[in-house]
This record gives sequence, C-alpha cells and structure tokens, in this order.
Amino acid sequence: MVKSSKNKLRLHRKRRIKAKVFGTAERPRLCVFRSLQNIYAQLVDDTEGKTLFSASLKKIKKSTNNIEGAKELGKLIAKEAADKKIKEIVFDRSGYKYHGKVRALAEGAREGGLKF
Repeated sequence: MVKSSKNKLRLHRKRRIKAKVFGTAERPRLCVFRSLQNIYAQLVDDTEGKTLFSASLKKIKKSTNNIEGAKELGKLIAKEAADKKIKEIVFDRSGYKYHGKVRALAEGAREGGLKF
C-alpha cells in the first residue's frame, strides 16, 4: 500500500469542501492558504470569479507566522470587508483542520464583525 502525502490528502478534502461552499457578491467566500512562512486570505466572489480583497501576514507590520499573527490577519480581513459593506461570509478552510492558525484567523474575523 502506498502512503499518501499530507498535502495530497488536504487537496482531496479541499475538493470535497469546495463542492459545497460557494461565494456570492453579498456573501463572498473567505479562502485561507497556509505556507511555511506565511498565511494568505482572500475574499472571493465565485459568481463572477473575482477576488474582492486579499491579505497576508506581509501586509501587517511586526507580525509573525503564529496564532497571534493569524488573528491579526483575520481582523484586517474583517476591516477591509466592512469598508466594502460586507457583513456575512462563507468560510473556506481549504482542507486544513479547523484548529491553530486557521481557527485563530476565523476568530479574528468574527471579532472584527464578520458573520459566518
């Protein structure tokens, strides 16, 4: 039996989630991507295929790739969404487990005023 890589399993979960999650202009999809050095998040309108806003830890001064940095990134996304009059979103965790940095990003977005 061949062992699958963690990323291959994550991409399989991502496809399963993406089949159910869809973002609209009124309720865009908050998509998360984690790399070893950074965390990226973007609001996507799937009806038009447009990215409304994107952010990463690079945009936040004095942030590190940890739970506190992810929470700050969630607050930044919520602030930018509020500027564009977006109050509700659909959360797409991209196959990552809902703990650690992904959970902190979601909690930061909720603290910023977004509803999931």
